[in-house]
Amino acid sequence: MQLNDKDIRNIIEEVVKRYLSSSENSEIKDAPVNNTIRAEERVGNKLELIDEGQAQKGTRSDEVIIAVAPAFGIYQTETITHIPHADVLKEIMAGIEEEGLVPRVIRVLRTSDVSILANDGAKLSGSGIGIGIQSKGTAVIHQKDLFPLTNLELFPQAPLIQREHYRMIGKNAAKYAKGESPKPVPQMNDQMARPKYQSIAALLHIKETEHVKVNAKPVQLKVVFK
Repeated sequence: MQLNDKDIRNIIEEVVKRYLSSSENSEIKDAPVNNTIRAEERVGNKLELIDEGQAQKGTRSDEVIIAVAPAFGIYQTETITHIPHADVLKEIMAGIEEEGLVPRVIRVLRTSDVSILANDGAKLSGSGIGIGIQSKGTAVIHQKDLFPLTNLELFPQAPLIQREHYRMIGKNAAKYAKGESPKPVPQMNDQMARPKYQSIAALLHIKETEHVKVNAKPVQLKVVFK
């Protein structure tokens, strides 16, 4: 039996419905709040990402760029395991700052591929180091001189990335920017994570990709936590 794209999507959506029905207060959000770029409405986890125009190449050697995906903080506001995007950015930015460097946040619109997000960010970063983050939580640390599909560190299993890992990702990215060779961020291993989350991860990626604008330039973001 062969399945076409519509059949596959219907199957994925059915799996997601069952997943959501078993999780209290869980929701996949695919519409901006009041047509603005405000995101989390949870107490203590509010985030506003303000578009400040086209992102420019940095001149500061002490900056690390965080390149978020097209739907991040707008159409999706939490990772696959319900970590608010506000917390993700707080942790990564804190990790960078703990190493004495400065985070800068941009949105890459031309792709939803996490490696290309990170590589685009690295090419604009004054230090040549960038972090890419998909809305579902997958992350990459990249360097400007590497090919897009190679990287410094890859974190492919979003369901296993916890808040403390995002801070460590920020710290390691900053260390690379300082010319150090840090020990890679330790990653958890759970053989059941892939089958448990594979369908919802696929749907979240499909929804992310719907907001890609192929020829769009990266956008500089001002991050406001509330």
